[in-house]
Amino acid sequence: MKIILTHEVSGLGAAGDVVDVKDGYARNYLVPRGFAIRWTKGGEKDVAQIRRARKIHEIATIEQANEIKAKLEAVKVRLAVRSGDAGRLFGSVTPADIASAIKAAGGPDVDKRRVELGSPIKTLGGHQVSVRLHPEVAAKLGVEVVAA
Repeated sequence: MKIILTHEVSGLGAAGDVVDVKDGYARNYLVPRGFAIRWTKGGEKDVAQIRRARKIHEIATIEQANEIKAKLEAVKVRLAVRSGDAGRLFGSVTPADIASAIKAAGGPDVDKRRVELGSPIKTLGGHQVSVRLHPEVAAKLGVEVVAA
């Protein structure tokens, strides 16, 4: 099935790209979550608009991405969440929580879709998080999860 991506999807493409994927992946995951729309001849006009919007929000150069990476790695992110007696969290820490904690710690504004978690964060302590700033640049960030 041919689709037009409306958001960046890891391993698939960026917003405005027209890609072929399996029907079930598009129908059950990408389209319902708003990551993509079905390709049509009329939708082809939307591609130019999506690409213009992407260029506005995109980090343009590798140098700019490296500057933001240096700022991110200098920030100490501490996130207070509710937890049980054994150090397990009630729920998990989401990329949106991490993005807002970075902003609260004085770091640069990061889009929650750029925060990549290797596995869900469900325990207290230190965790490593990756922030994909550019296709070639990713910042490794230490996040300390503490009890609230």
